Amino acid sequence: QVQLVESGGGSVPAGGSLRLSCQASGLTFSTYTMGWFRRPPEKEREFVAGINESGENAYYADSVKGRFSISRDNAQNTVYLQMLSLKPEDTAVYICAAYSGGGGLDYEHEYFRFGRGTQVTVSS
Repeated sequence: QVQLVESGGGSVPAGGSLRLSCQASGLTFSTYTMGWFRRPPEKEREFVAGINESGENAYYADSVKGRFSISRDNAQNTVYLQMLSLKPEDTAVYICAAYSGGGGLDYEHEYFRFGRGTQVTVSS
């Protein structure tokens, strides 16, 4: 059974940084594109970043470009999200996802598994 477990969330002041991790199991990790989504308070889940199987190509939502960086370690079955210059509007539950392929990376219905998420809170 595919499992995705996020960690690394917390509370930071505006301008701070965090590094999120997502440990994957139950799948051949190196053959899957992975993504990060987030669900802000009282809002819908939204795409944050995606990375292809090899880690050579990354994609970002406009709202996080230049501040967030996605990476992966296929030997450790782990995908990361480095977040810099955090803003209060980045407050959300951050969720790791495994992409099933075929459509746009930013479409959540293209992903077949989501983790439970880790809370990130940015204070002003």
